[in-house]
Amino acid sequence: MKKVFVTVILCFIIMNNSTAQKRDIVQYKQNWDKQIVYWGYYLGINKKDFKISYLNPDTFINVTSTSGFEVGLIGDLRLHKNINLRLEPGLSSNTKTLEFTNIEGNDNVRIREVNGTYLRIPLLLKFSTDRLNNIRPYVVGGVSYDFNFSSNQDNPNDNLDGEFRMTKNNFMYEVGVGIDLYLPYFIFSPSIRGVFAINNELVRDTDPNSQWTGNIDYLGTRGVFIKFAFH
Repeated sequence: MKKVFVTVILCFIIMNNSTAQKRDIVQYKQNWDKQIVYWGYYLGINKKDFKISYLNPDTFINVTSTSGFEVGLIGDLRLHKNINLRLEPGLSSNTKTLEFTNIEGNDNVRIREVNGTYLRIPLLLKFSTDRLNNIRPYVVGGVSYDFNFSSNQDNPNDNLDGEFRMTKNNFMYEVGVGIDLYLPYFIFSPSIRGVFAINNELVRDTDPNSQWTGNIDYLGTRGVFIKFAFH
């Protein structure tokens, strides 16, 4: 995913420089950054897994994740010529498979599939450099509230019945880098983000000595997003 992001950025920079060498540079969307408020949307892909710490060092869980999707809206408030406050509500989906290596038995006992579809509401600060022709790099960071639609927190069944439970309400922090590319009809803004859970997302089994959750001290989402925003 990181290689895809870097390749896209390099292609646009090379195209911009090549065009500039052939003719006088035309600066697109010159008044765009003077707006107080503007809107947009984003699409993207993610790769998430879990950060897990253990009470018993002999416990180990293999996490296998698939690529998921991101889609959402952008609301941007200009605070300063180089600082913006952003709200980026959207949906994020991903599937992880957990393999409990400390447990003996068949796959029905050792393997748990964890589906996650989240309503994410990040509140972020965007710090941009001054514009250079039609390019403007930036860094972004903040926190988000994530509601897990796939949560089975209230399910009375636990891992004895094949249910690996996770919390509904979660909080994350998010950091990333990106670049605004000013094009004739819109602004294209690819970015790469890292997201990290603040709270423990694990709902423990009823049995405090459960072979699935008893030795887990902390379990929280971590992941990488690649977002393609359009304004």
